[in-house]
Amino acid sequence: VHLQASGGGLVQVGGSLRLSCTASEGTLTSAAVGWFRQAPGKERELVSAIAWSSGSTYYDASVMGRFTISRDNAKNTVSLQMNRLNPEDTAVYFCAADTVCIFNCPRRDPSSYTHWGQGTLVTVSS
Repeated sequence: VHLQASGGGLVQVGGSLRLSCTASEGTLTSAAVGWFRQAPGKERELVSAIAWSSGSTYYDASVMGRFTISRDNAKNTVSLQMNRLNPEDTAVYFCAADTVCIFNCPRRDPSSYTHWGQGTLVTVSS
């Protein structure tokens, strides 16, 4: 599975962006797809994830109620709608696929995600 993330950009505080993760090769009907982010000087962290078959979702507490993850079977795409953005959301956002999750999906351990996209930069200006 080869993933491509898109949709990043520059937005003002309180604004919105929609990120998309598309499989250019293979299919995203894997076990789970996650969105991670990495800010300068910080470790990569899981923001949100979705289990493809069940639709079960996970959100980090910092984005709960502001971000929404969704999947589109027909477009083979996972999207992350980000609302009420703040400067702390500034980071490079990556999508990744966990292809072997069997239970308790989506998983939260980054090492479970073995296929990664190239990242898209989100900058929130104050």
